[in-house]
Amino acid sequence: MAFARFVRRAIDDAREERGWTVTDLATHTGVGRSTVFRWLAGDWQDYPELAKVRGFCAALDLPVAAAFRALGLPDVGPGPRRRGDDGQVEADVRVILQRLADPTVPAEEKHHIRDLLRYLARRPIRRAG
Repeated sequence: MAFARFVRRAIDDAREERGWTVTDLATHTGVGRSTVFRWLAGDWQDYPELAKVRGFCAALDLPVAAAFRALGLPDVGPGPRRRGDDGQVEADVRVILQRLADPTVPAEEKHHIRDLLRYLARRPIRRAG
């Protein structure tokens, strides 16, 4: 619901500062009205399309990192790199998120990526020793 609150504040600010309706918002951000209403309701099975989230934020001059935090995702933008395994994990996660946001990647491939991520997230952790 944090993302729904993020979207609600963005819409309220756009209405107050720019006089935009939801239709105006959809036109300027490239995110359809029905998608905006689904985001407001927190109604999605998987994460919202990251490319749409980025477009929404760019049109409203909002930090993408704030939207990603509201979704519970790591910041996938450029930033300081860590050394060692953490840096490699961050790089891998960044590539995965970019593939999920890439409109040229087939929906079926995105579905497989999400299924694999869900499986890995729920798999019991085996401790060494």
